[in-house]
Amino acid sequence: MITEPSALRDKIEASLNTMRPYLNDDGGNVEVVEITDDLIVKVRLLGSCSTCPQSFMTMKAGIEEAVKRSVPEIKAVVAV
Repeated sequence: MITEPSALRDKIEASLNTMRPYLNDDGGNVEVVEITDDLIVKVRLLGSCSTCPQSFMTMKAGIEEAVKRSVPEIKAVVAV
């Protein structure tokens, strides 16, 4: 079943909203740049998250896992 693009984006944003308080506490944030046709979410880390040495771990262990758990049809989340 293919989810409507706007519904998919809403689900992804809802998932990211669970992570944002933690990112905000450290002076950062995340925004969705694109959802590709092959269901890869491209995000941009903002604020202190964009230059943090731990940003790779934040992406893989935090953001990507949260999104894939909430929206299982997503294949990957990558930072751009």
